[in-house]
Amino acid sequence: MLIGILLAINIIVCIALIGFVLLQRSEGGALGMGGGGAGSFMTARGAGDFMTRMTWILFSVFLVISLVLTVLTGRIGGADSVVDKLKIDSLDTKTLNAPVAPTVPAPGSAVPAPGAAAPSAVPAPQLSVPAPAAPAPAAPAQTPAQ
Repeated sequence: MLIGILLAINIIVCIALIGFVLLQRSEGGALGMGGGGAGSFMTARGAGDFMTRMTWILFSVFLVISLVLTVLTGRIGGADSVVDKLKIDSLDTKTLNAPVAPTVPAPGSAVPAPGAAAPSAVPAPQLSVPAPAAPAPAAPAQTPAQ
């Protein structure tokens, strides 16, 4: 519930911040545009100060709410670390590096003689390439009726 309310407030603050940034007068003169002029929307220095202050305030509120949302959503998943979820306590350390015992063949299966090459258990895959599709027959040319 709290996360939903904070997220809604954060979206409203974000939209307001975008609006305040777009309403400000350009001071850099990027690509020869901006810099103001006789027809500028906001030319008074006081209006510029208000817009600058509101931009910083909205940015600060947006940043704080975003950090709070990050902390709150991080706590929802659980306070355990990844290492705590591994259940290391139940592992037997004596058998971790023990060699694996060879498997015993099933009764009735052919056992190769010592020194003979073992037949491959997995047959080689058969690759087939699809034949190219035959081109469609050309339609007879139609002559316009006269």
